[in-house]
Amino acid sequence: MKEIRLGEAILFCPGDRPDRFEKALHRADRVIFDLEDSVAPQRKEAARRCVINAVPESGKDIIVRINASTSPWYKEDVQALRDLRERSGFSPLILLPKAEETQQLAALDDFHVIALCETAKGVINAYQLAMAQNCIALFWGGEDLIADLGGRSSRDSFGNYYPVVEHARTTILLAAGQCGKPAIDAVHIDIADVDGLARELKQAVDVGFTAKACIHPSHVNVIRSAFSPSKEQRLWAEEVVAAMQSAAGGVVSLNGRMIDEPLLRQALRVLEVPPCNSQRQLAGAP
Repeated sequence: MKEIRLGEAILFCPGDRPDRFEKALHRADRVIFDLEDSVAPQRKEAARRCVINAVPESGKDIIVRINASTSPWYKEDVQALRDLRERSGFSPLILLPKAEETQQLAALDDFHVIALCETAKGVINAYQLAMAQNCIALFWGGEDLIADLGGRSSRDSFGNYYPVVEHARTTILLAAGQCGKPAIDAVHIDIADVDGLARELKQAVDVGFTAKACIHPSHVNVIRSAFSPSKEQRLWAEEVVAAMQSAAGGVVSLNGRMIDEPLLRQALRVLEVPPCNSQRQLAGAP
């Protein structure tokens, strides 16, 4: 298992669409083979077979979103993944939807799990979920949360999240940060709204989300570009690191601004991600 890396674009792919698997694997940093929301009830078994057959051959870091623990398909999903591991030795990450209680993670203690907090209870219990030993990241979802609350929309007429949704987003980020685990930002469901996606990404990157998920390949490079620092940002970060190294710690002044240990950590974060023209981004280009 490889940890969620800074700047990953994580692409959902319906589990019953094996014709899309190769393209998804080529375009994204990591793919979620989905057995839940994107698969109709009558297609669940077929989707499970498609995913189980494809996972060992993928050669990449795969996440499988299983069905919720309260659903009639959950047990078969989990058993299929256990059987796969027994046969091939390969065990994908599990994305657990409707994660709400630590008992759900305990039932999957032989897997590494990403907890998807997308209900009121899941958001409130995010810290306890992140504390679970086999929880390797937190992920959140606004649309399911609004449905759980009995609402009608997660966004206002300007495309901005309503405060309750922003609160949930912030709660997931803080819970993950408190436990030293990555936080994955939710998908932007309006595929054509690239400007809105870019605005959402800027905030996600600035405040500390590790990665972002998406539902369409056209969003992958937008995500990569948002996480990749500009030349100006890299120059600032390099200057901060150099100034702090020369001062051997403490506080220094750089271009009229006080630089201390928290800003050094921010600068190091900037330098973790390759610049926009990296091979990583070009590999995902159409």
